[in-house]
Formats: sequence, structure tokens, C-alpha cells
Amino acid sequence: MMNIKQASTIDLLTAARKIADYSSREFGENLALSNRRAAFNHMGAVLADSVLQAGLNYATVVRPRVEYIIEQFPTTNTVSNLLTLINEGQTASILQWKHHLKIMRFELLVNFLYQENVEATDDLRIRLTDENFKSGLLSINGIGPKTVDYMACLVGIESIAVDRHVRAYAKKVGIVNDDYYFLQRAFSYAADLMNTSRREFDSWLWQVSSLKLKPQLELSI
Repeated sequence: MMNIKQASTIDLLTAARKIADYSSREFGENLALSNRRAAFNHMGAVLADSVLQAGLNYATVVRPRVEYIIEQFPTTNTVSNLLTLINEGQTASILQWKHHLKIMRFELLVNFLYQENVEATDDLRIRLTDENFKSGLLSINGIGPKTVDYMACLVGIESIAVDRHVRAYAKKVGIVNDDYYFLQRAFSYAADLMNTSRREFDSWLWQVSSLKLKPQLELSI
């Protein structure tokens, strides 16, 4: 199977054109999203959402917990405040979660950001454009490229997070290269071809796959 290193620019643009043409043909005006995807300004919400979302139902499991953090732990909008609560043993209470893996991942992520002097979402937005910083995130156990791209979307960066919905959509379109970075670029270029925000196209793809074009619920931050 061809990966991103072997794929040419022509391969990427051909895949992007397939995605754009299929999306426009099949869904037409529905591509013009009426809802604009909100960006978080609360670090606790961003990090909890990023850690919890993998493998869980967003509407019934993740979203209520993210809203709970914003309402009940408003001071966790900064990394230093989050770290204080973690050091007090409150991680499980913040996340409303008991399984040790996601708790450990959350704590490792907070500690990494603290060491990198990332305090607020504005800082994170800037640092996520740095490849060395992203490599550091990827070195954290359980943090993969999808989580990094998802986090980027949450703070307002134009990105596509390649999840199972995106992969299923790619197969439907007829794209056989399933390399993460190939699909990430192909769908990003497709959004550009359609004059659509990449992060909103990412949200739209999730709606198409999981909600059958029902409006996606967004947090009002």
C-alpha cells in the first residue's frame, strides 16, 4: 500500500478532487454549513475532550463531561490550575472517569504542556504550528496524530482529524491509500477546493457519518 512518502502531489490532488466532487455531487448545498464550529478558550475542556473522545460516544459520554468541567471547574481554563488539581488527586473528579488509562493520559498531557510553558488555549494554538512541539505530543503514551489534529480543530486551527468516519468516507469515495497523513492532506485539500474551512469540513464529515446530516451540537463557550 502506498504511503504518504511514496504518494506524489498528483496522487494527493487526485484524491482531493474525488472527495470534493463526490461531496458536492451527493450533498450539494448541505456543504454550506449554517453552524460555525466553535473554538474552545478553556484548556480543561480542550484537554478532556481530546483525551476522552477516542472510542467513546461523543454526545452521551464526552460532551456532558466537557460541559461539566466548564461549569464546575471554571479555573481549569489554565494548565497551571489544572496541574494544581491533579496534584491534589482530583483528576478522576474533573473527568468523571475511573479507568486509569485515560486518567494517566490526561495527567501526562497536562504535565507535558506545563513543562512546555503552554498555559492557555492561545498558547496551545501557537505551539500546535510547531512540528517539534507536535512530535513531543506524539511521544506521550496514547497520543497519536488523530488526537493532535483533533486538538488543533478544538482551538481553531484549520485541520482534519482522520478518524473512522473519515476513513469510511474515503473508502466510499474510492480512495485506497489509507495512510493517516495521506488522508489528512487529501481531505484538507478537498476542503480548499470547495472553498470550505478545513475544520468545518472535518465537523461536517462527522455529521454525515454519525448523525446523517442532523445539525451537530456545539458547545457555546
